[in-house]
Amino acid sequence: MPREIVTVQLGQCGNQMGSVFWQRLCAEHGISNEGILEEWATEGGDRKDVFFYQADDEHYIPRAILVDLEPRVINNILTSPHANLYNPENIFVSKDGGGAGNNWAQGYAAGERIYEEVMEMIDREAEGSDSLEGFMNGSTTSFPKKLIQTYSVFPNASEGDVVVQPYNSLLALKRLVNHADSVVVLDNGALARISADRLHVQTPSFDQTNQLVATVMAASTQTLRYPGYMNNDLVGILASLIPTPRCHFLTTSYTPFTSDQIDKAKPIRRTTVP
Repeated sequence: MPREIVTVQLGQCGNQMGSVFWQRLCAEHGISNEGILEEWATEGGDRKDVFFYQADDEHYIPRAILVDLEPRVINNILTSPHANLYNPENIFVSKDGGGAGNNWAQGYAAGERIYEEVMEMIDREAEGSDSLEGFMNGSTTSFPKKLIQTYSVFPNASEGDVVVQPYNSLLALKRLVNHADSVVVLDNGALARISADRLHVQTPSFDQTNQLVATVMAASTQTLRYPGYMNNDLVGILASLIPTPRCHFLTTSYTPFTSDQIDKAKPIRRTTVP
């Protein structure tokens, strides 16, 4: 039986990354923009139920919670070709729509105000799972026996345009240390360097860098979705990567990054080693 994982997409960055991630998963599992399974994907041995569930009309719906304090990014998702993929009851946008203004303290205070509404969504999604294993992309402390893995983007220190960025990073880091079981570190500076040096895109868009992130996220969850002899659940993966609970910050590596994974990237010649 597959162990389900619920994703929690937080803020502008989380929702932009999550949108591209779900597009990637749909392409890999043969699920259309509308959530309909393609004919060629009906015979696969994959575990779609880890990240998707089937509605009464046979549509596949992501186990995703979308949360943002300002509406721009979520509105873009809801007007995209994948708009009908998500469960509208799992989308939360703050009523005032003001956002956090790149200020961690303001976002934290807003989080306390919306806590009950968001947790109701998470509770509903968790209760709809047969064998919930954990949460991905977000953090919550209401399920102490469930794993929490985050994909966290760390800012580019050399090009930060937000004055309080160091404070935001430090305050967020404390919560990642205390509440997450696993943190996959994504360095914004490294993403920019990969785009420039490997893909020859000097000024990558958010969508292009998020495609890099989605490639890594899909690869790191592949054994959960395509079971083999080992690492078939999140517990098994983390047990071999995290020696002690406090040492749970993981770095990523993926090769090769090629232009067919990134829209509008300049062609890159693939090489093979015999």
